[in-house]
Amino acid sequence: QVQLVESGGGLVQPGGSLRLSCEASGSIFSLNAMGWYRQAPGKERDLVAVISSGGARNYALSARGRFTISRDNAHNTVYLQMNSLKPEDTAVYYCSAGPWDRPYDYWGQGTQVTVSS
Repeated sequence: QVQLVESGGGLVQPGGSLRLSCEASGSIFSLNAMGWYRQAPGKERDLVAVISSGGARNYALSARGRFTISRDNAHNTVYLQMNSLKPEDTAVYYCSAGPWDRPYDYWGQGTQVTVSS
């Protein structure tokens, strides 16, 4: 089993920045991909960004140019740096992990991000 623990959410004004962190523990040998998804009220959970153990990255269109995903393999941690935040970025952000073609075998508990003035 794998455990994912997120931190770093909160309330931020439009145009501001937040950095989310997610630390993995347990059977981490299978974690080629780690990523971030988000779910706004009444909407489906959507991919934000994913990164492989080798550094390959995929971003949702809404995240490109504003968000950066990075990974510290030595500490089994993935980060999401979010800049130029907009009210529509408000959602619960979930850390995920798994093989590259299925990076959502495991989920964290979620962290709330609210962008509001």
